[in-house]
Amino acid sequence: MILGLHTVELVTLLGSNGVFQYLTGLPRVPNPTTLRRFLIQKADVLLPRLRGAHNGLRSYFLTLPTTPTSYWLDFDSTARTLYGHQEGVVKGYNPGKKGKKSYHPLVCTEAHTRDCLGGTLRYGNAHTAAGVLDMLDMILSVLPITARTIRVRADAGFYNGDFIKRLSAKKVEFAVVAPMRDAFRGSILKKRYHIVTSRLATTECRYQPHGWDKEYRYVVVREKLTEERKEQLKLFTFDSYAYHAIVTNMRLTPYNLFNFYEDRTGIERIIRTLKDDFPFGTAPTNNFAANALYAELSLLAYDIVSWFKRLCLPDDWQSFTVNTLRHRILLIPGVFVRSYNRPELRLPKNCLYQDVFAYAQKRIKELRPLV
Repeated sequence: MILGLHTVELVTLLGSNGVFQYLTGLPRVPNPTTLRRFLIQKADVLLPRLRGAHNGLRSYFLTLPTTPTSYWLDFDSTARTLYGHQEGVVKGYNPGKKGKKSYHPLVCTEAHTRDCLGGTLRYGNAHTAAGVLDMLDMILSVLPITARTIRVRADAGFYNGDFIKRLSAKKVEFAVVAPMRDAFRGSILKKRYHIVTSRLATTECRYQPHGWDKEYRYVVVREKLTEERKEQLKLFTFDSYAYHAIVTNMRLTPYNLFNFYEDRTGIERIIRTLKDDFPFGTAPTNNFAANALYAELSLLAYDIVSWFKRLCLPDDWQSFTVNTLRHRILLIPGVFVRSYNRPELRLPKNCLYQDVFAYAQKRIKELRPLV
């Protein structure tokens, strides 16, 4: 997956790669049928073990190169359109291709490190917030005990009383988009707004939705619409204004709170990377459990590349995509030779990025070993 072999069939290309076979210790590369059979037969046993090992690595690498005291968790879901009759691929939430069958994975990322802290494959008709409580508990157990501030951002699909209650109980700060339902909509139209700019005004209130445990703080931004924005937005509009609401327990001013929430676009780029550059959410088999195991492997592959970039590459390489890394340092020609009866990897003398390759090797050797 890290090398860009996104389908099981492409793995056979490694059969003639002596370096890969030497590094893995495999006498030969399994054929696609063997790999699919392995995924199906071992998924139930391996998936929880793989997640446990992955979480251990997440906890370790979150403290490198330094241990932060603040973590910003972004939750989101996505649709992975698939064609065929794979288990769990059904019609559901799929805004990009409405009416098409898909999986509906759930993902959580950390805004500063861009690590993927959690992800799970779900049936295509799963509700957006399905499984989010279990994922939240798992992620909180992974974060270092030195974490002083934990903040969660999520869109309207996660506007759920149980989710908000769990965040409050765990002392987690949150900013979750609130949909404009009738009772709440009527109350905010009567509010007095504070003018921030010629286009924006803000207000706030306390409100307890039906079935929720208590009142929460709601922050509202009123945006004056242009004709272009009217076409773009699908939010509640009234008298040439659009209204955006967030439920929160944070003490930020309304305008700063919305700026904080708007910064969560980073998760959209990460999800796009997972789907375009890694095989996250694909279906190498017809078995859902096997495909869920494959999805966890793709998340692990993404995190390994993220950790490698952060800890082993120069600062000016931090923004490079995985495709760039593949072409510059992973898929370059090289040969194993024996020097003093020890294997040594040698690169061509005209290799453009030989200095970066040597830099990465040096940084890897300096990392403290896992215990």
